[in-house]
Amino acid sequence: MPLGMSLRFLFALLVATGFAAQAAHSQTLSLKPFKDELFAYPAALSTGDNGAYTVLDYHEMRDINQRDEVPEKRVRAQYTDPGVRKVQQDLMLKTDAGDIRHVAVGRTEGASIIVLYLHGQGGSRKQGVDDFTFGGNFNRIKNLMAANNGLYLSPDFPDFGDKGAAQVAALIDHYAQQSPGAKIFVACGSMGGMICWKLAARKDTGGRINGLLLLGSLWDDSFLTSPAFKRRVPVFFGQGSHDVVFPVEKQEAFFRSILAKKSYPTRFVRFETGTHGTPIRMVDWRGTLNWMLTKAP
Repeated sequence: MPLGMSLRFLFALLVATGFAAQAAHSQTLSLKPFKDELFAYPAALSTGDNGAYTVLDYHEMRDINQRDEVPEKRVRAQYTDPGVRKVQQDLMLKTDAGDIRHVAVGRTEGASIIVLYLHGQGGSRKQGVDDFTFGGNFNRIKNLMAANNGLYLSPDFPDFGDKGAAQVAALIDHYAQQSPGAKIFVACGSMGGMICWKLAARKDTGGRINGLLLLGSLWDDSFLTSPAFKRRVPVFFGQGSHDVVFPVEKQEAFFRSILAKKSYPTRFVRFETGTHGTPIRMVDWRGTLNWMLTKAP
């Protein structure tokens, strides 16, 4: 084969190999199903903003009482697979920001995706790995991460201020170094949202995280000038319409202020008649994370 043809052939082979590798990488960043039919959203009552805003038909009698064996304490067996505990570890990480107790589920090195859950007031690392409360939804995210070469983290932290944010940032830094190719998503329940917004504002984590999920949580206008916002990190909001802690109207107004910024990647799911903890129980982890993976910087 003449040299010129050889070089052209080699170049074409390298390009094809690159596309194949890129396609394979893209495939690894689409989470495979886990009990999707059981965790599917109820019917939509309405949609708006080109699909970015959805109102869902939530009913306590169906979505708690029929789903749980003991309402709010133990979900029915078909909603969980407790075998995932085989890859669950209760760990301590020593950092300059302090010692961080956390539960890790899945690959602590070489993960393709990392998801953290930050609890609210009165919670602990144990809340985010409880297989039976919140309708089995934490068991689902654990299984999703384990089945997709991912890592799920549920940490303790000392407060919802700068110290707590520094420890969560140190935890993210550690596992990001262990899995440099992983996309990182942070889900915050209730008051945990204060840390979500602080992470977005930090230069280190704001430049590293790839998505935020606010579940029955609060708003923070400073996000609009944060490093995460400038990178167009996608944001998901789940809120109950009867949330008496953080009124849905204020969270909807904040969502719309984000959406107005050049079609920023954000979604809002309103659970009609849902209360403060409803989004943690009802969020479709797989659907939300797969959407975020398509928008992640």
